[in-house]
Amino acid sequence: MRRFPAVAGSFYEADPKRLRQQIEWAFKHPIGPGKLPEVPARKQGRRSNTFFIVPHAGYIYSGPVAAHSYYYLASEGVPDLVIIMGPNHTGLGRMASVWPEGYWETPLGAVEVDSEMVKELVKESKVLDPDEYAHMYEHSVEVQIPFLQYFFGDKFKIVPIVILMQEIEIMRMIADAIEKLIREHEGLDVVVLASSDLNHYEPYEQNNMKDELAIKEIEELDYEGLYRVVNDYDVTACGYGPIMGVLMLARKFNKKPYVLKHANSGDTSGPKDSVVGYLAVRFGD
Repeated sequence: MRRFPAVAGSFYEADPKRLRQQIEWAFKHPIGPGKLPEVPARKQGRRSNTFFIVPHAGYIYSGPVAAHSYYYLASEGVPDLVIIMGPNHTGLGRMASVWPEGYWETPLGAVEVDSEMVKELVKESKVLDPDEYAHMYEHSVEVQIPFLQYFFGDKFKIVPIVILMQEIEIMRMIADAIEKLIREHEGLDVVVLASSDLNHYEPYEQNNMKDELAIKEIEELDYEGLYRVVNDYDVTACGYGPIMGVLMLARKFNKKPYVLKHANSGDTSGPKDSVVGYLAVRFGD
């Protein structure tokens, strides 16, 4: 079973050479880290940074911010498994959907889905359903994969998850299942990505104010506070559910939040009268 790219040629370059150049551009952009990370040939002991928040817009808009998270991820070497949680923008499929098996293809090649880990998460979570349909046209997971392939090739596996019903209890059940997987597979190097943009389509200053409300809760690992802010102040962070999931995991594993970069589309490639916010966060020791 193969999942072919839905947004190559629109969210990111479809030509492999130009896609690699686009990723390099994101790292060297003034909003980005400024340089590419050095990827160690061998793992340097236990990974410090295990959970990340990464934006998922078109690379020309959010790529430089996303590069900050990937800088730290790549600097600690290739992981065995990357669990990518994103929102379901399309409304297709189940309330919480995981791609069950096979490969995900991008212009940079194919990455294998870890079907055994998928089965464990489905069984343990009680809310994740194997469902290809939910993923067919969704971009929130797909746009993360070329960044990973740029540094790691096909040496890692993935578990792609998209969430339609972003409620606290659903995310708690998924986070509990991921926690159990990590603890029961102690020798497995697992990274979890929460794919999300922040507030959408408001003027620059107002958008930043709403973003800061969400960032404050993220810095305090307060997933209930984040949920409250999203609903009470109409903060249109599309992947607040996945973010709540990594906040729960950070608490479980005693990881601290480090905000790496906050910017918006007006800072990178777009006008300032209507912007989208982007955030890169690592959760580490």
